[in-house]
Amino acid sequence: MERFFKVDPWNIIEEGFNRESNEIAESIFSIGNGYMGQRGNFEESYSGKSLQGSYMAGIYYPDKTRVGWWKNGYPEYFAKVLNSTNWIGMEIKIDGDILDISKCEVRDFKRILNMKEGYLYRSFTARPQNGKEVKVESKRFVSIVNKEIGAISYTITPVNFSGAISISPYLDGDIENKDSNYDEKFWDEVSKKAVSGEASLTIKTKKLDFYLCSSVKYDIFKDNVKLRYEAEKVEKEKFVGNIVTLKAGENEEITIVKYVSNVTSRDFKVEELNAVGKELLERAYAKGFDKLINEQAAAWEEKWKQSDIIIEGDTAAQQAIRFNIFQLNQTYTGEDDRLNIGPKGFTGEKYGGSTYWDTEAYCIPFYLATADEKIAKNLLIYRYKQLDKAKENARNLGYKKGALYPMVTMNGEECHNEWEITFEEIHRNGAIAYAIYNYVNYTGDKAYLSEYGLDVLVEISRFWEERVNFSEAKNKYVMLGVTGPNEYENNVNNNWYTNRIACWTMEYTIEVIDYLKNNEPDKYRKLATKLGIQQEEIEKWQDIIKNMYYPVEEKLGIFLQQEGYMDKEQILVKDLDKENLPLNQKWSWDRILRSCFIKQADALQGLYFLQHKYDLATIERNFDFYEPRTVHESSLSPCIHAILASKLGKKDKAYELYLRTSRLDLDNYNNDTEDGCHITSMAGTWLSIVEGFGGVKVINGKLTVSPFIPQQWKAFSFKITFRDSLLNINITNENIIITNEGKEIDLLVKDKDYTVKEGDKISV
Repeated sequence: MERFFKVDPWNIIEEGFNRESNEIAESIFSIGNGYMGQRGNFEESYSGKSLQGSYMAGIYYPDKTRVGWWKNGYPEYFAKVLNSTNWIGMEIKIDGDILDISKCEVRDFKRILNMKEGYLYRSFTARPQNGKEVKVESKRFVSIVNKEIGAISYTITPVNFSGAISISPYLDGDIENKDSNYDEKFWDEVSKKAVSGEASLTIKTKKLDFYLCSSVKYDIFKDNVKLRYEAEKVEKEKFVGNIVTLKAGENEEITIVKYVSNVTSRDFKVEELNAVGKELLERAYAKGFDKLINEQAAAWEEKWKQSDIIIEGDTAAQQAIRFNIFQLNQTYTGEDDRLNIGPKGFTGEKYGGSTYWDTEAYCIPFYLATADEKIAKNLLIYRYKQLDKAKENARNLGYKKGALYPMVTMNGEECHNEWEITFEEIHRNGAIAYAIYNYVNYTGDKAYLSEYGLDVLVEISRFWEERVNFSEAKNKYVMLGVTGPNEYENNVNNNWYTNRIACWTMEYTIEVIDYLKNNEPDKYRKLATKLGIQQEEIEKWQDIIKNMYYPVEEKLGIFLQQEGYMDKEQILVKDLDKENLPLNQKWSWDRILRSCFIKQADALQGLYFLQHKYDLATIERNFDFYEPRTVHESSLSPCIHAILASKLGKKDKAYELYLRTSRLDLDNYNNDTEDGCHITSMAGTWLSIVEGFGGVKVINGKLTVSPFIPQQWKAFSFKITFRDSLLNINITNENIIITNEGKEIDLLVKDKDYTVKEGDKISV
């Protein structure tokens, strides 16, 4: 596997400028703060391969769906988070020639993502065709302390000449989305203004009327002395900025420090945007770059105290897990329950920046264990608030009752335009129900069930009731025409995982109803009236649970992924010529659908969720059959297999799959990092260590720890928050040391009970 970046425990380092892999690097060097994000684009002009990307959370556009043949039930639009105002831009001219390193001889190029302190650094020396060399050094960040603020320090030094340096800091709203279905630009200009040293630009979306106001203010220094200057104003359509031209002597440093605020109509009234943006900008400007970046470092230090994973003896693995944790903390903060997590976060445009089932299946455990429980709770409340839309989605597809949550959404409406996904990949409903169970089981917050949870569980169960039908031939309930998590199988009958998660949802809904009846009877009576819960439908759910059909292969003792799976020619991935991989880039869709190859965990996804209900022998038989047939061409696949391999004691396989999931983007395993990083998969990487190698799970309200250490590591440690306890769990070849930095807690470690008081530690 090609390594694009130097291995380092706290930094992502690119040494040498590679034009061909620049878009990969732009994804990797993305920075964000949960409110906005910026790809690792250059500040100065660049005419080479690049995906310019600056994104504001929650601002999206309903781009008209583009399909070959319209079918009833298709969503009218495909929602996408918009590429918004380019606030980092600065045109640099050297004696009149634009600095563009795609057209220059470049040496000593270095780009560093400092994950410990949360900033992006870059330096290089460029020699344009006119032979006038300049050295450039830049540092930028988006603040996790002041979410609307971004700042850049950019220094240009003439190396072999004295001459004119022209600097033009600007705000450019005349941008486009690469993934626009009809090549439409999505923004209109509202207003702009430029004066010397400052500028502002307000734009709004052509639909939905989201407003974005960006304001900029800057200082210019020569050899660290602040200059007085008079700038030329520049105003074009959706573009505003300044031009400052200076005389610079050989080896004189010219530095521009650019401060930007970005505010939107999601948070402020439209008529207040300019004033609010300016006020926030002035506060940041008054602090100055050094104070702002010091605040940034301090805030990241606090984040790392709670979420860092330390690996000794394996720098590649250490770098990888920190990169994954860093991107997760940049993507979602939980402060705004209107927001969720897109599979690419703020790092690219693929998947539209929308919400998928990835959040419930993969991300919630990370935020449960590394942040205040309200953070994960807000992810669930996001779905609760969209319950009415989920019921509408079900009606749009012809269901008389229940709720079908969308496969892809911004506001609760379905906005995915592939029929085999939109109509058939209904297992997403089960992941949302499971997330409620996962949250309550982990936090002990059973009040959530009466406040929010039961509403969602009942409506999902009602959907499953209507979605199944009774087969007279099998004398069982069946589920026809679905797509499971393995998207290399479409329109199949009786996908084991979908059938199982449907029945489990009904089982859990009945369990919650019984709990509320017995423990909160007054609240339950009100909920039963509000939701119209009838004993007859509960009995119907029980009948479905008892009589659901599950395809099995009795000779092998495995659950069949779906009916007919064994009719396929059974070939193992190891027997494929490597030239065939990745299948989704080498084979026709027809060939993929007819093959036995699996994109990601499907039956094994169900066994991961419900592992507490199956014995090890059952899990192992299914793992040994399905993993060799899985190509892991979904970013969500290796982590699930790594966790199950760990549980089964398959240490080498667990480590192999951990490296794949953790370095998926850094090493471009699936040849798609240029589209953006796989943010939701990164939560799975964390799971691989904590649930996999760490053996952490919650059984009957008690935290259990049963770890092993990969032979490639000397030791590893991680912190998790469990209810009122903050635990530091350190695993070496000799022992397990657990330090409790919170309230007293009862633990099960290696099948033995322990009580750890506040401030105490145990060694096992």
